[in-house]
Amino acid sequence: MYSGDPCPYCRAAKALLKSKNVEIEEFDIWKDPAKAKEMLQRTNGARTIPQIFVGDHYVGGNEQLQNANRSGELDKILKDNET
Repeated sequence: MYSGDPCPYCRAAKALLKSKNVEIEEFDIWKDPAKAKEMLQRTNGARTIPQIFVGDHYVGGNEQLQNANRSGELDKILKDNET
């Protein structure tokens, strides 16, 4: 997860992922310019945070993560990433 602090959307995304027992690898783009550049490349130019990946699967930002959770898609993504 690419994030920064303070960021209420990042906190919401982390809380949801932690509730699903997902180990989060977090990159603070405000403290690490190289990670900010990497985020832009991996997301095709997305500039908002958080930007969330589950393994190599690009989920998107917090809104997309929350929507995926409500639809049940997040559980499928997490299960697919276990294998």
